[in-house]
Amino acid sequence: MRAGNLQLDSQGRLKHFLAIEGLSCDLLTQILDGAERFAPVGDRAVKKVPLLRGKTVANLFFEPSTRTRTTFDLAAKRLSADVLNLNIEASSAKKGESLGDTLRNLEAMQCDMFVVRHQTSGAAEFIARQVAPHISVINGGDGRHEHPTQAMLDAFTIRRLKRRFEGLTIAIVGDVAHSRVARSEIHAFRILGVPDIRVVGPKTLIPVGIEAMGVTVHHALEAGIKGADVVIMLRLQQERMQSGLLPSGHEYFREYGLTPTRLRLAAPDAIVMHPGPINRGVEIDSAVADGGQSVILQQVTNGIAVRMAVMAMVMGTQSLSQSKPTGGIDGD
Repeated sequence: MRAGNLQLDSQGRLKHFLAIEGLSCDLLTQILDGAERFAPVGDRAVKKVPLLRGKTVANLFFEPSTRTRTTFDLAAKRLSADVLNLNIEASSAKKGESLGDTLRNLEAMQCDMFVVRHQTSGAAEFIARQVAPHISVINGGDGRHEHPTQAMLDAFTIRRLKRRFEGLTIAIVGDVAHSRVARSEIHAFRILGVPDIRVVGPKTLIPVGIEAMGVTVHHALEAGIKGADVVIMLRLQQERMQSGLLPSGHEYFREYGLTPTRLRLAAPDAIVMHPGPINRGVEIDSAVADGGQSVILQQVTNGIAVRMAVMAMVMGTQSLSQSKPTGGIDGD
């Protein structure tokens, strides 16, 4: 599933952000550079810039979320946008209203951007094809398809700490089969020039043929993380699994849980990442999650800056040709 040219306007600028697949290295680098400029906003006494003043962002989360929804909310507010958080559990969608009618009503409220999380793969692209021309859509995660802003905040975290992508070895460990984060990360890391991307997990949780995406597959954790510069642990998505894929969480931790002893197999300066939420004692030991090599909380902080950059780009306040966001990042 590819969003194709739907994501770009007639001048090649980002109109929607639906998927990493198919985007250019220049565009991904523009997002990372934009996030670098937005990151200091969080350290200010007044954490706002005026780039999206007068714009309205609607968060349409058809699936539960904490970090993603909250950081999108903060990102929009730091850009001075008005934010509408739609509670799907209490919305008209639960009363039988169609998705199309929900969108038309939100358009009538003069919204400018939809941030969408949905349990169905392709939902964000479907919505992008339905909305009025002036509305931009950002994918906050759709089914097993992609979670592009999570991949970009992870790439941003890696670039800030490792200063490069060339020469890195990145291991993605765990439930790759059900992970939209893993798919977006693989696309992003390949585009950005990471030469050695590994996926690690039991055979039941590694998609057949994933090697075609440019990764190497390991079924033993020790071999998979040996010498890795970055270790990304994935949550076991029990809610998406069919029965019989795993014996138990305890046995999974015994084979694939990241412990301090196992982490020593990675590069001495390896960083440990996790998109959250963390299942302590299932995919990661608390001593690692809270240890000196963990950058999990930095990922959360970086997510705000990355989402600010993406929002600014899709609303036309920052483009590939600009060295800084228009409207002045040093504004009020």
